[in-house]
Amino acid sequence: EKLRELSFSGIPCEGGLRCLCWKILLNYLPLERASWTSILAKQRELYSQFLREMIIQPGIAKANMGVSREDVTFEDHPLNPNPDSRWNTYFKDNEVLLQIDKDVRRLCPDISFFQRATEYPCLLILDPQNEFETLRKRVEQTTLKSQTVARNRSGVTNMSSPHKNSAPSSLNEYEVLPNGCEAHWEVVERILFIYAKLNPGIAYVQGMNEIVGPLYYTFATDPNSEWKEHAEADTFFCFTNLMAEIRDNFIKSLDDSQCGITYKMEKVYSTLKDKDMELYLKLQEQNIKPQFFAFRWLTLLLSQEFLLPDVIRIWDSLFADDNRFDFLLLVCCAMLILIREQLLEGDFTINMRLLQDYPITDVCQILQKAKELQDS
Repeated sequence: EKLRELSFSGIPCEGGLRCLCWKILLNYLPLERASWTSILAKQRELYSQFLREMIIQPGIAKANMGVSREDVTFEDHPLNPNPDSRWNTYFKDNEVLLQIDKDVRRLCPDISFFQRATEYPCLLILDPQNEFETLRKRVEQTTLKSQTVARNRSGVTNMSSPHKNSAPSSLNEYEVLPNGCEAHWEVVERILFIYAKLNPGIAYVQGMNEIVGPLYYTFATDPNSEWKEHAEADTFFCFTNLMAEIRDNFIKSLDDSQCGITYKMEKVYSTLKDKDMELYLKLQEQNIKPQFFAFRWLTLLLSQEFLLPDVIRIWDSLFADDNRFDFLLLVCCAMLILIREQLLEGDFTINMRLLQDYPITDVCQILQKAKELQDS
């Protein structure tokens, strides 16, 4: 409880404190400190096992890895139409991979971090002794077009914040890293691909890359090199735990249920009605529905509305929230109240622009207002 209380007010990043607190708040590390070493070793080895099992092209023998892959037979070959065919699965995975690839390449375009090479490339994938292919190579080799992928949800990334620069328009504009290196975005791609493989019910939905990004950035910039080296595995498990709590936001069939995103968006408006009736009536009068802006705010935990350091500060409070993201609804409500004068004066077009390109960048002011709403 004390850790939640302290984290809620913002976690210092010195000494890797934020990385450690997030791992505890996201239930990756237990409260018993003595068990941390053994649990981390076990989880990181499990992630290595996922890599061995899931990023392998059928037909490549892995005898050197102690894994026998006699999977290309007369019964199973690349043209086999059987839905249970390993090759069929491989080609279906490529469709998901192409959507992930398109999204992660333009992750956080306002900073160069994700385009830079990681200090700790995945040796399991890049070791020439192993015949694993990188996901980047797999994308380059496939002839499928990403336009065929229809897994994105309308509205998730419908408009970028003005504080964020536009991403390079062509993949060719990205610097090509030498062999043996991999960019941070490639690590994020691998995390999302393995998550999609392990969670076929939801797989990958556009916007998940915006959830992984701040998590991975925080862990991959940990000043403690022993922790930083395992940023990929630790991010994967923290992301998985976080998605277990917010995944209903990404499942379209649950939109109108009590655990779905529509209910949460309406909760933002009902809270606003309770706290500021005049502003609520103004938005109602202009027929500005919460779907027009709150969908992205809630689904992506505000990761598209602010610059990365500010997103990370907001997440300190969200992860520390005892009621798990009830505070997010209050933050959204506070964001509306802080620009109430502009909203009350504006017409529909001006107000839509304000809400989709949120003007206030002082997140401490927003969090303070949300805390006032919580206490009132």
